[in-house]
Amino acid sequence: MAEDLNTALSALKGGGYIWLNYLDPAREELEALIEPLGIHPLSVEDCLDDNQIPKIEDYQTNTFILFNKFFYDTGELFIDEVDLFLGRNFIILVSHNLHGNGSFLDRLEQMAALDRGNVLQGPDYLLQVILDYLVDQKFHTIEALKDELDGIEENIINSIETFRPQELMRLRRSVLSLRKSITHEREILMKICRGDSRFVTEKSIYHFRDIYDHLAKFYEEAEIYREMISNFMEIYLSMMNNRMTMLANRTNRVVRRLTLITTIFMPLTLLTGIGGMSEWSMMTGPRNWKIAYPLFLILMVVIGFINYLILKKAESKDEDGVD
Repeated sequence: MAEDLNTALSALKGGGYIWLNYLDPAREELEALIEPLGIHPLSVEDCLDDNQIPKIEDYQTNTFILFNKFFYDTGELFIDEVDLFLGRNFIILVSHNLHGNGSFLDRLEQMAALDRGNVLQGPDYLLQVILDYLVDQKFHTIEALKDELDGIEENIINSIETFRPQELMRLRRSVLSLRKSITHEREILMKICRGDSRFVTEKSIYHFRDIYDHLAKFYEEAEIYREMISNFMEIYLSMMNNRMTMLANRTNRVVRRLTLITTIFMPLTLLTGIGGMSEWSMMTGPRNWKIAYPLFLILMVVIGFINYLILKKAESKDEDGVD
């Protein structure tokens, strides 16, 4: 791996290939590659634009690959762009402020050193090592999302009161971003395995097929997670509807009891008002109040009891009708 462009270009005269790494490069650094290595200016623009989707483009002197690296931390998904140029005798890696990338390039160099026998066969073998590392890193993100979904499932079942549906919406955005990226990256690997790039030898294609299998598995898991999130939202809404129905039923029962009590005491209140104005003693005569008022009270009890029976019977008929 060369550290200086001029030195690397000079080394090409002796055969082999060069590996150039650029971390957050300036435009001038990338434009310096246009003339000596035949890098297309549009590819340079893509390297400097952070809002690109994964893609592969073939040019006369190189194949340009735009891939994504995932990093999931504190409930947030970070997607970083990694750009690759594969030529007959060179490979260039361009990365931009990767999150959690403390040893990203160091780790790539270690993996290339461990697979030195294959890497020395050509730049397409080194490309396979880089893509394999980027795809394997997605596994950690997928596992983190799975752990969060398991925690949300337990929270919904065991403690619906403390559950926040915003968490599901956040996870849904992360899963959709993950799925979108993997979808385009699968197409990249599919084109490579199909032999669309003239700079990937037929002998090395078998290694890229293994990477494609990993991406296909991750895509299926992302689909499963997307369905799980939809199911969790339906479960949450169903449980909340059940709770609201239970509260509404409880309120209805309380209102019915209060209505029953009010209905029973309405005629009694009327009679109490009449008796309180001594109308009853006026009807029976003041001298008979000792007999009149006990009879009056007994009459109120009888009326209240009869009223209660009538209301209960009517309520029973209404319930039978609803059933």
